[in-house]
Amino acid sequence: MNFSNTIVFITGASSGIGRSCAYAFAKEGAKLLLCARRGDHLVQLTSDLEKLYPGISILTFELDVRDRSAVEDRLNTLPDAWKAIDVLVNNAGLSRGLDRLHEGLIEDWEEMLDTNVKGLLYITRTVVPWMVARAKGHIINIGSIAGHEVYPKGNVYCASKYAVDALTKGLRIDLFDTPLRVTTVDPGLVETEFSMVRFHGDEARAKPVYKGFTPLSPDDVADAVVWSASKPAHVQIAEIIILPTAQASATTVNRV
Repeated sequence: MNFSNTIVFITGASSGIGRSCAYAFAKEGAKLLLCARRGDHLVQLTSDLEKLYPGISILTFELDVRDRSAVEDRLNTLPDAWKAIDVLVNNAGLSRGLDRLHEGLIEDWEEMLDTNVKGLLYITRTVVPWMVARAKGHIINIGSIAGHEVYPKGNVYCASKYAVDALTKGLRIDLFDTPLRVTTVDPGLVETEFSMVRFHGDEARAKPVYKGFTPLSPDDVADAVVWSASKPAHVQIAEIIILPTAQASATTVNRV
C-alpha cells in the first residue's frame, strides 16, 4: 500500500506505541493527524518528524479521549480535508494499579474504563461514519494480551482490554457489508511508560517489570500496525498477538 495520500489518525501519539506508530507511518509518507493529552510532547514530536521527513504533513491537537464533548467538538471542527481519515489507530490507553479487586482504587477503575473503553468508543463513533460515507477506511485498535488472559490483580485492566477485543469484533461484524477493515493488535510486554503509569510513578515497582529478558519495543508494535494497514484492500488482518520471545503467556516470562 502506498501511504503517500493517506491520512492516519493516531490517538495517544505523544509517547510509547502511539509515538512509534507516528514515526512508522511518517516513514511511509503518510499524512499524520495526532492527538494526546500532553500538548508539549506533540510539539516536540512534530518538530522531530519535520526534521527527519521534510515536507511531511502533520496536524496535532491536545485531546483527552475521556471527554466526550471535547472529542466531538475537536474532531467535528477539523478542516474538511483532514476528516478524510484512511487509517484510525485507537492507541490511547493505560493501566492503573495492580490490586485485588476488592482492594482496588475506584478512581483507577474509572480512569482505565473511561480511557480504554469509552474513549475508544467516542473516537470511533465520530470517525467511522466518515469512513462509511467515503466507503474507505481501516480501524486498528491497540489491545493487549490482557484482553485474552486474565492475570492476578489485573482484573479491571483486563476487563477493559477484553472490552476492546469485543468491540473490535463487534465493529467488524457491523461493517461486514462495507469496504472498511477492522484490526486489533494485541501486544504482550512492551517497554514504555506503561508500568510507571500503572504504579503511579513508583520507579522501584515499575523497573523490575522489564528486567531479565528482552521485552518488545514500541517500534515492534508499530511495525505490526503498519504491516496490517499495508495489505491489499481485499485482505483484512483481524487480529495480531505479538509477544517477546521470552514471553509465553501473560504470566509466563523467561527471566534470566
